[in-house]
Amino acid sequence: MFAAILIKALSLFAASSDPCPSSNSFFGLPHWWKYLGHETDALGRCSPTFKFPDDTLAVALAVIDILLRLAGIAAVISIIIAGIGYITAAGSADKITSSRKRIVNSLIGLAVVLVASAAVSFIGNSLG
Repeated sequence: MFAAILIKALSLFAASSDPCPSSNSFFGLPHWWKYLGHETDALGRCSPTFKFPDDTLAVALAVIDILLRLAGIAAVISIIIAGIGYITAAGSADKITSSRKRIVNSLIGLAVVLVASAAVSFIGNSLG
């Protein structure tokens, strides 16, 4: 149940609002020009437009979005590692307690990342 909710939430964040989507993303991470405007060149290709003082906030939000997604990936990896530690604890109370704390802390971190990513996406989409 939780996994289905997590997959649905991640798919909502992975949906791109980019008017000129590109297929060469790396691990589903957005590009730094995600919240910038686009224009079509003479060959019909999309290219981002960047105006220095005005578009720095949009680029900063895209970089923050990339970092938040990397933090989410790190939280999921931490949950997996803690789960393996919990399974292989072999009845040791210290290892079980340590693994449970790590799982809870990783879930809290993942929740913070999801809320922060939603806020950054909302602000970035409101700008552009």
